[in-house]
Amino acid sequence: MGIDVAPLDLADPAAVEAAYRIGAAAEAVTLPGLPPYCRRRFEAMIRFPMPGMDIRWVLARVDGAPAGWLCLRLPQLDNTDNAEVELVVDPAYRRRGVGRALHQHGLRLLRAAGRKRLVGATVSALPGGPERDPAGDAFAAALGARRVLVEVRRRLDLTTLDRAALDALAADARAAAAGYRTVRWRQATPEEYVADVAYLEGRLMTDAPTGELEWEQERFDADRIRGIERALDARGARRYHLGAVHEATGRLAAWTLISLVASSTWHAWQQITIVDPDHRGHRLGLLTKIENLGHALAHEPELRAVDTYNAAENAHMIRINEQLGFRPLDASTEWQLTL
Repeated sequence: MGIDVAPLDLADPAAVEAAYRIGAAAEAVTLPGLPPYCRRRFEAMIRFPMPGMDIRWVLARVDGAPAGWLCLRLPQLDNTDNAEVELVVDPAYRRRGVGRALHQHGLRLLRAAGRKRLVGATVSALPGGPERDPAGDAFAAALGARRVLVEVRRRLDLTTLDRAALDALAADARAAAAGYRTVRWRQATPEEYVADVAYLEGRLMTDAPTGELEWEQERFDADRIRGIERALDARGARRYHLGAVHEATGRLAAWTLISLVASSTWHAWQQITIVDPDHRGHRLGLLTKIENLGHALAHEPELRAVDTYNAAENAHMIRINEQLGFRPLDASTEWQLTL
């Protein structure tokens, strides 16, 4: 059996199609219960990377047949000692050395680029939860990576949502949020709020628990936010935002986002929710999440499930999510390898 590893030819439609099929087959096994692997999102990830990110794609073949791929993301604006990795092997070719061959190739690329650390994630089962393939965790540990952060995925089942209880929570939150008003938008952020969104986005690595992950605070400005929006537009992501404005200053004090991939009508992701530290204690996180759920449902009538990730140690946000009805499903384990 011969394993060949080489850069993915982004100009070759057959190679890109092969990589997409590998990703689709792998996700169906690793994360069952999600919408079909989104072709538009995958192709746009290749052709329209996020701003400030140098991407290296590598394809592995076994006796000429596409068997796995590696995506390396090298930040250019911050965290320039770090790299993120996504390593995917077609289930039909696992345990044949494909993953290790891709990993070794990636290490050579990263050392040549002067990177010092590699960060990647695996899917893990929770005690008492649905079974998940343990191969990813075993592979990361065998490579000498260190477990640095565990995030738990929770799902909100909208078909069993207690609307009356949610309305009562929202009423309590509004009463605590005197002096704030909520604003909502879809897709691109209005110009009057883009600087505030950049500030809040940049706080995430400071405010959210990151365990032992060695990752510095990322730097965001309006241009970077606009670049991210263009990349998400290319992926076909439908985005629903809601913010809380401090009426005395006109500044955005809290912000949350729900998004759907282009291939999904029934499933969404609850993304960032963040409150400026100067404005905490007014239940703005809870208020914005509840109102934004209604915002998304008004435009997505087929929506049945919303998933979100929280660091296992993020007790405050977990408490809010569980108040809304989110329940644990599985985990994402972050691994870090020092080169």
